[in-house]
Amino acid sequence: MAEALAALPGPVRGPRRGARGPTHFAALDLGTNNCRLLIAAPTARGFRIVDAYSRIVRLGEGLSQSGRLSEAAMERALAALRVCADKVRRYEPVRLRAIATQACRSAENGLEFLARVEERTGIALNIITPREEAQLSVAGCFNLIDSGAEAALVLDVGGGSTELAWLDLRGRRGDGPPPIAAWLSVPIGVVTLAERFPEAEGPRDAWFRDMVEAVRSPVAAFAAAEPLRELFTAGRSHLIGTSGAITSLAGLHLELPRYDRSKVDGLWMSRAECEAVRRRLAALDARERAAQPCIGPDRADLVLAGAAILEAVQEVWPCERVRVADRGLREGVLMSLMSDRRRRGRRRRRR
Repeated sequence: MAEALAALPGPVRGPRRGARGPTHFAALDLGTNNCRLLIAAPTARGFRIVDAYSRIVRLGEGLSQSGRLSEAAMERALAALRVCADKVRRYEPVRLRAIATQACRSAENGLEFLARVEERTGIALNIITPREEAQLSVAGCFNLIDSGAEAALVLDVGGGSTELAWLDLRGRRGDGPPPIAAWLSVPIGVVTLAERFPEAEGPRDAWFRDMVEAVRSPVAAFAAAEPLRELFTAGRSHLIGTSGAITSLAGLHLELPRYDRSKVDGLWMSRAECEAVRRRLAALDARERAAQPCIGPDRADLVLAGAAILEAVQEVWPCERVRVADRGLREGVLMSLMSDRRRRGRRRRRR
């Protein structure tokens, strides 16, 4: 695990023996579509965000066709990562964990790119498994779980993959994240789905339905979560959706004049409201979608793919209640870093 940023350029290193501990923690997530950074200071009840950065870099652009990260995409990501490195350096001593997900997992030149990133920015990115990605997403948004529910499904829609984690909340103990009863990683995200089904002029219903079916099939074929089916059928469950695509849909639903995290994070939407905003979105062309303040030009060609993924999951695992999470992977990383620090502190006190 990468822990502290040294003088740049150069590798990310752990704190030296005898050095004072970190005053800040940082989580960097390089995904197929976005590069995101959170820097936080620990508090008695968790952490306080002191700096954040997010940039759409489309690292996975064209990956589904070529199997490789393109030079243009890698340069866009490198530019964003340089900004992240500068931000992290301002908060030293800082413990940083930098992770990469589906694009770097699947690209032939993924490891080569990560070596270039470390050489040019000093950031050592680690590729995490789909299972750990699901676990971190659950950890990051578990505070949004309805305490009265008996089951929940956490849906993390990425650029290159979609992670689903089913939680059995019956007999839940403690304040931490509940264990994952079943999880599934579908190697389809908003970037790969949009590239597979490019938008064209003419009738759109069949085109949108094709996107839904591409995701619905692998989700429907997954049997490990079936023991929880009864809780979903009986309405004793809910869905948590975490992704830029889902938060964009929520912003459109609220008709916000500009995106406002405080209004979106934690928002409850009904299934009917999700379908209504999807229909409204489908009636807009790419130019009209780009003009929406909670979508913008960077997401205009991806947001319908995100809506299709949400619809596919809702068809297979119907939930009348959907909670929108503008949190997830990075928050889960921060929590794991701080939990690790507390464990180390307890071990030192016992010596």
